[in-house]
Amino acid sequence: ALFARKHGMDAPVEEIAKQFRTLFSAAPPLAFAGARREELPSLERAWWKELVRRVFEPYGTFARFDDYFTELFDYFSRPDSWRLYPEISATIAALKERGLTLAVISNFDSRLFKILEELGVAASFDSIVISSHAGYAKPAPEIFYRALALHRVKAEETLHVGDSPDKDAAAASNAGLFGVLLDRGGKLNATSFPRVRTLSELLPLIDHTR
Repeated sequence: ALFARKHGMDAPVEEIAKQFRTLFSAAPPLAFAGARREELPSLERAWWKELVRRVFEPYGTFARFDDYFTELFDYFSRPDSWRLYPEISATIAALKERGLTLAVISNFDSRLFKILEELGVAASFDSIVISSHAGYAKPAPEIFYRALALHRVKAEETLHVGDSPDKDAAAASNAGLFGVLLDRGGKLNATSFPRVRTLSELLPLIDHTR
């Protein structure tokens, strides 16, 4: 909303946030099965551009939308536009000390590789599986199977944690993994899964189940 204002579109922040969440949840998967690797950056960018365009549809003509989207997309490509939660680095280190294989499974695009690298955590993960490359997006079980196959581990030996009841906890459980819901605000409606408020709470849970 702040960038939009700079480009001549004054839309309410709260409405934009709500509109984005609604449209993002209903959007087709950010996954391009059969696409060549060199095609992926343009496909990813077009996917986001269409989503953002629809966010601003209710507010009339957005004459400088192309310039706006270019700046917005570049902004979220920069690692300094993101931050890690305080417990992340210590929790990752503790998990590695336990000899666990760590992987990222994300419904995101190629920008994630550089973002995680610049945030200093990419090297801690044994693989980073993103939907745009895998050809499948959570909650599809195939993206989980892709990660499992990379490390030759069984689903029942694997824990997956994420902040979506449907695309993380339920999807992982449906794929045969041990699904855990990350609910930092304590407001998510999902009673069927173990729940943690921070990633550090995974440590006693893992130690108990090993």
